[in-house]
Amino acid sequence: MLEELQGKGLLIHHWDADGICSSRLLLEYLADRDMTNKTPELGNYFLTEKELADYSNYDFVIVADMALPEENILRLAKNAKIMIFDHHLGKEIKEVFHHNPVIKGENPDEYPSASWIVNDFLGNPVNLFSLLGVVGDHEQKIKNNTLFSKILLDFCQDSNLEFDDLLKAVYLLDSNYKLGDKKAVETAPQLLLSYKSADDILDNDQWNKNFTMLNKEITKQLEKTADEVQGIILKKIDTPYNIISTITRKVAWENGKNTLVINTGFFDDKDQVYVRSSKNLEHMIQRGKSLGFKCGGKREVLGAILPKDKTDSFVEEIMEFLTKN
Repeated sequence: MLEELQGKGLLIHHWDADGICSSRLLLEYLADRDMTNKTPELGNYFLTEKELADYSNYDFVIVADMALPEENILRLAKNAKIMIFDHHLGKEIKEVFHHNPVIKGENPDEYPSASWIVNDFLGNPVNLFSLLGVVGDHEQKIKNNTLFSKILLDFCQDSNLEFDDLLKAVYLLDSNYKLGDKKAVETAPQLLLSYKSADDILDNDQWNKNFTMLNKEITKQLEKTADEVQGIILKKIDTPYNIISTITRKVAWENGKNTLVINTGFFDDKDQVYVRSSKNLEHMIQRGKSLGFKCGGKREVLGAILPKDKTDSFVEEIMEFLTKN
């Protein structure tokens, strides 16, 4: 189906390692096409009016690792052929090519990243970029996945790598968005086209400088006290860096408890809310969308952007949901 794409193409991808690696795989496959890759404004799980206007003159648009709102997709589809490769929860958009095994009922454990789904669709063998997305979305937890722990072990042995090398490579790729550098995020997939091994990523000087700076900020935020309410970890942070997912992951995995983090410092007029839970969060993701918030995620993850005056009420709803038996 990708072979049929003609004209000028746009690739819209998530800003994290999974999105970057998914984009890299697609750009490699479509190397003979006239392609541009973009990520939404960092922190936005939707396209702004300006972005929608700017993107209206492409012949085809591919969306990777993002569950953009249906209205965004249908608007783009008025002028372009649309293809989506994703693994997040949401609604299948039947008017376009929407390749997401998870929303079609497949086991999420078999499709842990968009990079894996893209790589499988392209018919590629297991490779570094297909696995970096997996590691990026699950980190150490992927070792609990019997299928992928074996795939990762075999790849590391064949490539003379440690799992921690892959994890460090993910952190380096993620450093661009966490520092709010949209241009660097969009440059990364192009740069990865010239990279042949994990060492190329690990030796990138700028990404290592980013990583050192971010580690200081993450450590500072983690050292601040969190509350525990009815067995749920509730943590408030105020940082201009886009590190809420990292903070939530670290707190949740350290405590082994449902965790909710609020960041009041990334946007001037909105807050970020992020949840990691052992409960299926699909209901609350849909609830957030019904309230008009930009909300998305996976079975165990919820991310939302909402007006500051709506944060407390939505957090109360999430807490009530998490404390129900």
